[in-house]
Amino acid sequence: MELSMMLDYAGDPRRAADEAAALESAGLDAVWVAEAWGFDSPTIMGYLAARTERLKIGSAIMNVYSRTPGLIAQTAAGLDALSGGRALLGLGASGPQVVEGWHGKPYDKPLGRTRETVGLCRRIWRRETIDHHGITDMPLRPEEGSGLGKPLKILTRPVRDAIPVYIASLGPANVRMTAEIADGWLPTLFIPEKAAAVWGGPLAEGRAERSPQLGPLQTVAGGLLAIGQDAAAVRERARPQIALYVGGMGAVGRNFYNDLAVAYGYEEEARKIQELYLAGRTRDAAAAVPDEFCELMTLCGPEGYVRERVEAFREAGVTMLNVTPVGPDPARLIETVKNWL
Repeated sequence: MELSMMLDYAGDPRRAADEAAALESAGLDAVWVAEAWGFDSPTIMGYLAARTERLKIGSAIMNVYSRTPGLIAQTAAGLDALSGGRALLGLGASGPQVVEGWHGKPYDKPLGRTRETVGLCRRIWRRETIDHHGITDMPLRPEEGSGLGKPLKILTRPVRDAIPVYIASLGPANVRMTAEIADGWLPTLFIPEKAAAVWGGPLAEGRAERSPQLGPLQTVAGGLLAIGQDAAAVRERARPQIALYVGGMGAVGRNFYNDLAVAYGYEEEARKIQELYLAGRTRDAAAAVPDEFCELMTLCGPEGYVRERVEAFREAGVTMLNVTPVGPDPARLIETVKNWL
């Protein structure tokens, strides 16, 4: 099992990137950079490539609407070149609020777009000449433009012709596709004890169609990390994030994270969290998050307890434990957990 962390992108990105780079010597294997509607991830990932020597650097996530497949492939290839082959391409459909509200693109065909983008990226990295017509036309059809477009292949030579592609997915059809075509899976709000009941079927169906050349599906999941006799209190910091996702990331009936909470068995609580959050009562929404939800998606408590949580994630199929260290000495936390893996 590898060890990674999610970069804190809400504050000063240089400071966050420098802090992540400092954890490289403590044993951190990878860092993931989110984007949402804040700073773009590739810029920060390039900075991380210059500040590190060994860390894998991944996007978590770049959506498949705001950039063309060609640009996504170029961006990943550029990062891979700058980092000497350490890039991880995390992709996802995001959601209609971000795609339509921020990027001004219709939120249509999310699975088809994701599948097509993954396929085109892999062809581009192999330096194939691209003549593809589907959701995206490469080149554009003559009647839709000047008629001067022609099939091209990437001008430069990628360091690797198969950069690992991770897909962020939650719904059954999307998880099934992820298990079929992706190198790795980026689930959100992952509870190891409940994962098989929610996703076991779609994962098995996708793996049945998976190419042996891809190897086993990698899974990245984890949560807040704190070790100590009083560390259980750190779980409380998970409440606002859970409330944001379950309550605020989408409208009623169109919130994938709310659907996940329902699938976990928190149906009544999920409804209440969403009602409170959409009414602007964010603190009340956070208070309504079940204690069990906070506990099971984090790794906070005495050392023996945290070791048990690590094993729970491992038994659930997690191959890269993604943590957010909380405390005055994050390097010690990373080093401690890395020694258990």
